[in-house]
Amino acid sequence: MGLVGFLVLIIQIHLFSVWASCEIDYTSFPPGFLFGTAASAYQYEGAFLTDGKGPSNWDVFSHIPGRIVNGDNGDFAVDEYHRYQEDIELMHSLGVNTYRFSISWARVLPRGKFGGINPAGIKYYNKLIDALVKKGIQPFVTINHYDIPQEIENRYGSWLSPLIRLDFGHFAELCFREFGDRVKYWATLNEPNIVVRFGYMSGSYPPAHCSVPYGNCTDGDSDFEPYMASHNVILSHATAVDIYRRKYQEKQGGSIGIVICSYWFEPLKDTPVDRIAAQRALAFESAWFLDPIVFGDYPPEMRQILGSRLPRFSKEERRKLQNGLDFIGINHYTSLYVKDCLFSECTYGMSSIEGFYSMILEREGIPIGEPTAMTTFYVYPQGMEKIVMYMKERYNNLPMFITENGYAQGSTPKAKAEEFVDDAERVKYLGSYLESLANAIRSLSLSLSQQRDLPCACVRMKGANVKGYMVWSLLDNFEWLNGYNMRFGLYHVDFSTFKRTPKLSADWYKGFIQNYKKHHNISYTQSLIKKPYAASK
Repeated sequence: MGLVGFLVLIIQIHLFSVWASCEIDYTSFPPGFLFGTAASAYQYEGAFLTDGKGPSNWDVFSHIPGRIVNGDNGDFAVDEYHRYQEDIELMHSLGVNTYRFSISWARVLPRGKFGGINPAGIKYYNKLIDALVKKGIQPFVTINHYDIPQEIENRYGSWLSPLIRLDFGHFAELCFREFGDRVKYWATLNEPNIVVRFGYMSGSYPPAHCSVPYGNCTDGDSDFEPYMASHNVILSHATAVDIYRRKYQEKQGGSIGIVICSYWFEPLKDTPVDRIAAQRALAFESAWFLDPIVFGDYPPEMRQILGSRLPRFSKEERRKLQNGLDFIGINHYTSLYVKDCLFSECTYGMSSIEGFYSMILEREGIPIGEPTAMTTFYVYPQGMEKIVMYMKERYNNLPMFITENGYAQGSTPKAKAEEFVDDAERVKYLGSYLESLANAIRSLSLSLSQQRDLPCACVRMKGANVKGYMVWSLLDNFEWLNGYNMRFGLYHVDFSTFKRTPKLSADWYKGFIQNYKKHHNISYTQSLIKKPYAASK
């Protein structure tokens, strides 16, 4: 071997040692960390008018021709209403210790507060929760994940009316009262930023409200309604939290938060205007809902642009918003580039409601990461660490859960399992995002001199207060506008027979959790249900 070859070998050995020292460390995830999978009622349960359930907005919307790919709907979904025991066995086989699912508002209160309680709906969720607890799987319950009783929309326009605040409080209290003795983690709403943006700005989700140039709908005002709806969403959250704090939390010992869709944004160019635009995009996406709940007002980045179009919170509303979160749920899948539209020409993003920024898929023809089957979802693992650190720094390191993270495979409803079980790309995706999350959580108790002697950036003391991670999703399921054409599951589902078939990713996730338990000397069959971390007072 010549001198050059020897030097190359030395460099390679050094680089390998640096890489190995930065590999994922299972001890970065502390004892009691929740590893699980996530789901939602409309996407999983099916049984859309079974046992007294009323019609939801998504039941009605998905039956309108042209709304969903292939004319699909969630009438049957993956039939978990009848197959929950089978699915809990699958979860147990993976070794997960939590399952995030949502309550169908129309299943327990078919007409909202305008009708009675549906005993069959209450019975179903009691059976589901009891079966989970029996297997040592902690229920992590989202009170509302997109679907609402259609009656609420018909009577007063759902999120556009302040009346929904009391209605949502009525629904939330029913959940606390009936299930809170066993449920220790509550999320009030899933992705209200998506509900408002797609429901009242672009009109692609129910109630399909929008106006030109943002969409072509029969009803709506895209310049005004999103902010009216978001205000009622935020105050509905505050109403539910206030009820929980006053009447249930101390006795039941649980915690309550909210789940936000959380993209990470990189500036398209390394210029001051694009860097500021990327921060503005984060404010218009995530902080839009989190700032009022944590700080009592909308983000200054939004106030500066939108002015009086953003409503004001009264003193009483601010009181309710105080201490409005025990944790933040982060649904993170992807990252995008952002271009400034205040000082640059843009095709989209030129208006104030769009924040004067444009989300860009490529830089000089190259996407931010490897594309997936979802149009705007790219593999960019470092975005996980960056969005977690953003939340940590903006919100004083409030406890966080990664409530959704997953990889999309394009499909057709009748696709055979053998086409999808070797999902190596999903394995690679999940592993890289968990490694990025571990880097955000890692907090090393090393002296500064010790840190200086170590070779890689992973020794920086970060210590993000993350308490759990949930894969989207256990099963292939109904994926909203994409119907059954998009598969995110660890298990393939044959939508004609509902047969579940494990993919490579299911075995990988099982092994990952086993290694975590091994590192913490936790028995494979040992229940990890513990009293939640102390809730804020």
